[in-house]
Amino acid sequence: MTIPTQESERRSRHSAIRRGRHRGAEASQSFSRGFAALGQLALNGVQVSARATDLATGAVLFSVDDHVVMPTASIGKVLLLVEVAARIQDGHLNPLALLDRSLEDAVGDSGIWQHLLAPSLPVADLAAIVGATSDNLATNVLLRHIGLDAVSARTESLGLTRTALLDLVRDHRGPDDAPQLSVGSANELTWLFSALARGEIVNSVTSQRVIAWLSLNSDFSMVASAFGLDPLSHRAVEHRTLLVNKTGTDAGVRSEVGVLRGPRAGITYAVSMYFDDATLASRLAVLEGMRTVGLDLLEYVH
Repeated sequence: MTIPTQESERRSRHSAIRRGRHRGAEASQSFSRGFAALGQLALNGVQVSARATDLATGAVLFSVDDHVVMPTASIGKVLLLVEVAARIQDGHLNPLALLDRSLEDAVGDSGIWQHLLAPSLPVADLAAIVGATSDNLATNVLLRHIGLDAVSARTESLGLTRTALLDLVRDHRGPDDAPQLSVGSANELTWLFSALARGEIVNSVTSQRVIAWLSLNSDFSMVASAFGLDPLSHRAVEHRTLLVNKTGTDAGVRSEVGVLRGPRAGITYAVSMYFDDATLASRLAVLEGMRTVGLDLLEYVH
């Protein structure tokens, strides 16, 4: 995937955003700040994809290139968690079974297990730390045990054609490796999280288990930075707000998908950015744009 650089492409996308690619006057008013922020990012060469839907009605509240397949980094780990939860539910996987880490699983960056002494952890604990810290080592151990092919088969069975976990987590990607850890479209990601929230992914128990793991997520650096919640303790309703989300971070990639509930409404959202991460200013502009979208989401549910 390439970052659009031609001025005509940037202006075309910005114009589409300014025209309000959403449904309804209420959405136009509710998400005006977010559209303006995304439009400015697109004008500056950022590839933007976003979508938000009302959780109760399914109505599309806003969308920007939501069909485009974008790099989503760690968001693809949700598909692994679905397969793990489904196997626990059908009895093919013991949640207390200990899995050992090995040298072939070793990887840096996100996660806590690499800093712990324990050489083995139970399956359910591995899934929990993937949900909480996007743990790369735990992801690789689970993938080695489950198999990437099984995750791909489950993904296809859900009807997802633009969203996939493509590979193990790697410190460096060579020419023979998948170019991204995962990809996804905002359209499919909002559907997936809406279905999880409604208990419709595989079955209600499987969906609830995945939601429980994801509710531990501690990364509030993007869209969720606008919600005022404690990233280390937010599983209960606080100020009439409840959030379940997953983020993905890589060089030039910032992506988040989640379900936000408030006293007035619930909303499912996905926002992905692909950009030139050469300067801190570029990264901060992307994060600020995502936070601005979050402010609009918070206003809608309250």
